[in-house]
Amino acid sequence: MESIDRLSSLLERFRVRAHLFHSGTLCGLTAFDARPGRAFLHVLKRGDMVVSHDRGSGARHQIALREPTLLFYPRSLRHTFENPPDNPADLVCATLDFESGSAHPLAAALPPVIVLPLNRVDGLGQTLDLLFAEAERVRCGQRLVADRLFEVLLLQLMRWMLDHPQEVGLQSGLLSGLSHPRLARVLTAVHEHPENPWSLKTMAESAGMSRSAFAATFHDVVGSTPAAYLQGWRICIAQSLLRSGLSIKSAAHQLGFSSAAALSRSFAQVVGASPRAWLRATD
Repeated sequence: MESIDRLSSLLERFRVRAHLFHSGTLCGLTAFDARPGRAFLHVLKRGDMVVSHDRGSGARHQIALREPTLLFYPRSLRHTFENPPDNPADLVCATLDFESGSAHPLAAALPPVIVLPLNRVDGLGQTLDLLFAEAERVRCGQRLVADRLFEVLLLQLMRWMLDHPQEVGLQSGLLSGLSHPRLARVLTAVHEHPENPWSLKTMAESAGMSRSAFAATFHDVVGSTPAAYLQGWRICIAQSLLRSGLSIKSAAHQLGFSSAAALSRSFAQVVGASPRAWLRATD
């Protein structure tokens, strides 16, 4: 694929914050409760353990880990770790707060849990070495450094997933589109410039495809029509802007809507409520 930055525009608009909360051994049974908007990133450094999820959660009920492994929960999902008391597992763990919670474009596009042996993910070595060194002993600014390193680790993981979508088991959606050599160009352009007067014709031209081929490929890979994706992306940004205190009129101007009324109509189509009603409900 040609050189293109497929992630910066997403993560600049919808940030992710990591917070180290555990470094060391775990023995017996440890439960991690589901909280709205709360994600987890665990790194198993050494030891064996069994990871369990509730039946019907969309994740495998039990997964046995026998080697250093990364576990990424992009959305709220209850999970437990179990290992024999005489054989503790050594882990470094962080919570992840996705701006917009489970509606964060990347969080919503991923499977319930991603489990990857560390030796399968190229390029993590230096970050993990620094993370483990920071987590193992208390120094000035340790928590801040560890938090930032977890964020770097997540970004590196995202990069790897974009280049290896089959190994992660990505279905149709945003990351599948960003993994596609032609669709990535138009998706990135839409993410960076949602205010542009996009049409099926201009999107297809950006992808270097005919309109019919582009529309069919986009639907197959991303799972929606180009127009529906553009509308959803604009409204996702509008929600973030409105949360920050921007007026509906200013948000409409930033996102290429002809008026505040046009944004309100589109917002209601996607969200099921007017911007003001949605804001009241989220307070």
